[in-house]
Amino acid sequence: MTEWITVITITLLAVISPGPDFAMVTRNSLLLSRRAGVLTGLGIGLGVLLHVTYTLVGVGMLIQQSVWLFSTIRLAGAAYLVYLGAKMLSARPGGRETDRRTAPLSDGAALRTGFLTNALNPKTTVFIVSLFMQVVRPDTPLAVQIGYGAFIAVAHMVWFSLVASCFSAGAVRVRLLACRHWIDRAFGGVLVCLGFLLAMTH
Repeated sequence: MTEWITVITITLLAVISPGPDFAMVTRNSLLLSRRAGVLTGLGIGLGVLLHVTYTLVGVGMLIQQSVWLFSTIRLAGAAYLVYLGAKMLSARPGGRETDRRTAPLSDGAALRTGFLTNALNPKTTVFIVSLFMQVVRPDTPLAVQIGYGAFIAVAHMVWFSLVASCFSAGAVRVRLLACRHWIDRAFGGVLVCLGFLLAMTH
């Protein structure tokens, strides 16, 4: 029971902390649609499942102990965030360019954006591996370990679905859409900064 309390507490604290996942869900739900935001959140949950899966089979420890492998993941994640941010920073007010950049994402594209944003985030790798090292003992059944991972993934999906619902509802969103290019630039700047910070973190 103590292990479950630890998993629940640490997961809830981690999932609500601001980061690239929060920025992408907020941006997509605010500028595109609630569906795009929710699907981005589901993609993030799938990214978490990827981290959980390789942790359960022992690859997580390999990633954590291999400097070059972890650095490769870190730099790939940083490059992806900078790429997404640069696209948002190029948004222009009015005209076809803005319409094209804020056109609704396909379901697959929204899922992919969420998945890659989380899957390429090495901080999630460290979080999952560290959490499992704290709560999993040699005699912990595999079914219980899978339950831990499922809870972590579902918690991310539920939280970001709530975030998407909040940022896609109400008259506030309608007013904000009038300056959507500035919002895109703001989120783009955040992602670029996060990308550079991630690249410089050792």
